[in-house]
Amino acid sequence: MNRRMVVYVVSIIMRVEAVVMVPPLIIAFVQKEYSAAYGFIWAIIALVGVSLLAYLVKPKKITIYAREGFMIVAMAWIVVSLFGALPFCISGSIPSYLDSLFETVSGFTTTGASILSNVEAMPMSLLWWRSFTHWLGGMGVLVFLLAIIPLTKNTGHSMNLLRAESPGPQVDKMTPRLHDSAKMLYAIYIGMTGILIIFLLAGGMPLFDSVTTAFGTAGTGGFAILNDSMASYSPYLQTVVGIFMLLFGVNFNIYYFLLLREFKKVLKNQELWLYIGIMAVSVVTITINILPYFDYLFGESLHQAFFQVSSIMTTTGFATANFDLWPQYSRTILVILMFLGACAGSTGGGIKIARVLLLGKTFVRDIKRLIRPRSVSLVHMNGNVVDDDTIRATQSFLAAYIFVGLISVIIIALDNFSLETTATSVVACMNNIGPGLDLVGPVGNYSMFSGLSKLVLSADMLIGRLEIFPMLMLFAPSMWRR
Repeated sequence: MNRRMVVYVVSIIMRVEAVVMVPPLIIAFVQKEYSAAYGFIWAIIALVGVSLLAYLVKPKKITIYAREGFMIVAMAWIVVSLFGALPFCISGSIPSYLDSLFETVSGFTTTGASILSNVEAMPMSLLWWRSFTHWLGGMGVLVFLLAIIPLTKNTGHSMNLLRAESPGPQVDKMTPRLHDSAKMLYAIYIGMTGILIIFLLAGGMPLFDSVTTAFGTAGTGGFAILNDSMASYSPYLQTVVGIFMLLFGVNFNIYYFLLLREFKKVLKNQELWLYIGIMAVSVVTITINILPYFDYLFGESLHQAFFQVSSIMTTTGFATANFDLWPQYSRTILVILMFLGACAGSTGGGIKIARVLLLGKTFVRDIKRLIRPRSVSLVHMNGNVVDDDTIRATQSFLAAYIFVGLISVIIIALDNFSLETTATSVVACMNNIGPGLDLVGPVGNYSMFSGLSKLVLSADMLIGRLEIFPMLMLFAPSMWRR
């Protein structure tokens, strides 16, 4: 493995993180939040200092193969989280470094699980940083780096980075040059975020609220700046956020095809139709189920059902109501949606609809083979044949997902909370959702967990965001060999 190249790229990412800490530092000075400013200054100094030392270790060969790609992605996400937690801890807003790390990992992985019981007491600059980590982590730290700096001239080398970080069973380039693909992704991402901010401002939401809410919505993260999440805002603002959560849960390739007016590719995208279908059925059935809870007001029931289904399925985690008090059917559907997640190639988490679709098609093919062993049956998605390597990778992902989830539940169970709290906390963190049920429901938080549980849940968030394998490969001895 080209270890020097790993260190070199991670050092560049550290300097990028130092740069994006400048806006909240300015906000801290403008708002006279000097303790927060002190935290940002020391964090920036630490990032620049360590990155410059690492930068001195220049690689002899600028090559990024599969091993380097996985290693860079895993190390980069760990490093940005470790340093990104410093402003919270140094400022004293979150005195415990472990709690600060949990909050930061939750931010970058777009999970939205929080240990804070009074968000509104946080300095404005730290609220900005907390929400911005969602926006940066939504599209991906490495994708952001590829968008601004072409690391190598070899597209295949950079593709190994994109494959290691991007969600979904397979990753395709939008344009022949990967640098241009990354720029296109971020152009769409920034454009949609800007449009969302305009809609929020039009609804009377203050500028700071609009920007931070847009960060959380675009990154499908769910960190809110109010204690009741989105409940205090008007139905218009809630509806706008609900619609944009749905939109950010769509594969960004769809928007690229729309820009190119390639409508046939959009219409034949099976994942998109399944995503919309599952969401529509969930909204309708939950609306009917919660009618008594909202005094049989159909409009209010539909509004609440749509917002929560959009929030949970896209793994955003915003809330307008305490769905933990809803009937068992509705709560069960929401938990199932936590597992399914959004589309591949979106900012959402979860298993991904593409994998669910692929596993379903593979199941049908295997049943046919049992009935007719000599028949040739291929798996198709969007009009293309899916190769066996992709199918095996999807099945391996599911096996690893179940294994990691079960181990995490067993460890978290040591804290002796209810099964709902224990199980849904792991589900919510691994699928990057945030709120679960019972003590970690939409009106709860994660502060009551032990230090060990917080470390495990932080690892689950990283494992879920990077889709398991990059993080697990850190423990493979063969990854570290030259």
